[in-house]
Amino acid sequence: MSRGRRDTNCLGMTLNLAAPDRRRFLGATATAFAALAASGCMARGDSAAAPRAEAGDFAGYGPLKPDPAGLLDLPEGFAYRVISRLGDRMDDGGTVPDRADGMGCFDLGPDENGNPEIALVRNHELQPRHDAGGPIARGYGKRDGVFVPGGTTTIVLDARTLAVKRQFRSLGGTIRNCSGGVTPWGSWLTCEEAPTGPGQLYGEGLEQNHGWVFEVPASARGLVDPVPLKALGRFNHEAACVDPATGIVYETEDRDDSVLYRFIPKVPGRLAEGGKLQAMVIEGLADTRNWDAAAMPVGKPHRVSWVDLDNVESPADDLRKQAAAKGAALVARGEGIHMGENAVFVCSTSGGAKQLGQILKLTPGLAGQADTLELFFESQSAEQFNFGDNLTVAPSGHLIVCEDQYTAIVDNHIRGITPDGRAYNLARLRQQTELAGACFSPDGKVLFVNAYDPTATLAITGPWAA
Repeated sequence: MSRGRRDTNCLGMTLNLAAPDRRRFLGATATAFAALAASGCMARGDSAAAPRAEAGDFAGYGPLKPDPAGLLDLPEGFAYRVISRLGDRMDDGGTVPDRADGMGCFDLGPDENGNPEIALVRNHELQPRHDAGGPIARGYGKRDGVFVPGGTTTIVLDARTLAVKRQFRSLGGTIRNCSGGVTPWGSWLTCEEAPTGPGQLYGEGLEQNHGWVFEVPASARGLVDPVPLKALGRFNHEAACVDPATGIVYETEDRDDSVLYRFIPKVPGRLAEGGKLQAMVIEGLADTRNWDAAAMPVGKPHRVSWVDLDNVESPADDLRKQAAAKGAALVARGEGIHMGENAVFVCSTSGGAKQLGQILKLTPGLAGQADTLELFFESQSAEQFNFGDNLTVAPSGHLIVCEDQYTAIVDNHIRGITPDGRAYNLARLRQQTELAGACFSPDGKVLFVNAYDPTATLAITGPWAA
């Protein structure tokens, strides 16, 4: 999803789940999951399944006002502040690294003095040749004896003032941590967009295979033990999200011929104990991309099933090909993914007749019914959105989409999309880089987002309820 993709040396049997009624499931598991769900950003208000009537005649917050600082244009009534930048000194002695990408926000509860805290866990899409911001003491993989620089940093903020209380590296030794997703039990799933390793393309000097998902608890106080969640598959990972009702993890892959994956854990909430990886099959439809023909019109639901995948550690990086051979539907560069109220929204960056991007909406079946998929939105012009990437859902139910254009001179925006499918401008980045990692604070009052390169993490406030 990054500028790094342009680098010449870039790392470059259906299971019939006895699906419970989601509301009944959530009620029955309240004791076990209530505290966990409160730790993430997946609050009940964080839903894109809001009634269409909520959109009304809303078409945007008005024209964007030029930013005197030349960073981010916003509508009248909105403001931002930069809370973390490339090179800032961190509490562990290192400095904030570059290439800030996917990010999640978490409620940490009160500190020892009763003051509320929130945490941002932020990816850094670093390749072995990049600066780590200081030596890494513990990590997953090395290159020529030195831990590779990718991973995550964590920023702990005062929830009321947004003052930074501490920031530190929380995962090291990984490669190209692109996006990921929050879990209902208070952790961040960080995804390597780097299926490489010893003897493989761009794997010179590497001591481990890469291309995994790792889990970083939001409550971590420093570097976590890096455990690759190999059962979630080895591929060109982009992002992930978790259905809080079932614990199923949905995963995207940034490839032109990607598929949509889901992981059914043996034990919900304990991903390291393994489970089953599957790919999405659409009844009567082999390709969602609409490149050659409008095979998937907006708003038409399609019945979905899932096919089991084998050899998911995929030494040949061919999971998507195995999936397609078993009937899985193709997706054009699956990138951002977010769990709304009984709906998973997936950004297909280059999908659509104009190859400007699509948003797919997967609705898990209730009470034993089949899952369904529909094309929720397809961009018809660069003014709607141009290469949507990371996405999240506002408390109002609007989708918030970060752009990552692939043009010589980029003009990246944050776009909003109403529940009835109308796009509008929310922000415009004035620098030649992408926007990434959009996520809301647990109370829905602050939108956090990253400028990728040079790293800058912004907190945006404004009249969201409008």
